[in-house]
Amino acid sequence: MNQLSILKKQIRSHADPIRAKNSLWFFKTGKGDYGEGDKFFGLKVPDCRKISKLFKDLDYPELDELIRSKYHEERLIALFILVLKFDKADEKERAKIYKFYLAHTKWINNWDLVDQSAPRILGKYLLGRTSEKDRGILFKLAKSKSLWERRITIISTLAFIKLADEYETTLALAEILLHDKHDLIQKAVGWMLREVGNRSIPAESAFLKKHYKTMPRTALRYAIEKFPEEIRQGYLRGNI
Repeated sequence: MNQLSILKKQIRSHADPIRAKNSLWFFKTGKGDYGEGDKFFGLKVPDCRKISKLFKDLDYPELDELIRSKYHEERLIALFILVLKFDKADEKERAKIYKFYLAHTKWINNWDLVDQSAPRILGKYLLGRTSEKDRGILFKLAKSKSLWERRITIISTLAFIKLADEYETTLALAEILLHDKHDLIQKAVGWMLREVGNRSIPAESAFLKKHYKTMPRTALRYAIEKFPEEIRQGYLRGNI
């Protein structure tokens, strides 16, 4: 039995039908919803992490098969393994993982899959690569028809914010995505603006001063969530 078969057997040994059923609702898998058609075994995230550590040496053909799985947890474990590989890799191997990641965005297709991987792979790879040529992929993805590619691009900048106190790319992408009609993008933009504010109130405030009267309320509420109540209400009333 090969490693991938053993991994899949491990996954099935942790299956929980009740959790799987609840996940169908939690990840919005109904007709017309953003997670339409996704399937679940019902694993807890800590179990997914444990399994990924046991199989961190899975090769790329096996990871290619795993990340294309119709089961959410198998895709999540593939991404956890990629993150583990990335953290231990040299620059050549990191470039390979980065390219693999971009080639498989079709299957990074729910908010948790994006949030657990985009900053740790795409964001970390581009950290320190500040040229227009390198960062151009983020601006390309920001204009994608894919909801998940748009979320990947803004969430990946969490690495820039947290690891380098760098906000310029986040704010530039936030301007592009600010009026995106999807709730998951509005939440992501607001979250990243809040993260900027956690490190630089002036940087976030300058952005909000320019946009707060016209930006979607969801994004605004997320962005100002940790502001003092009086200031928060001022933004919501439009009289800052």
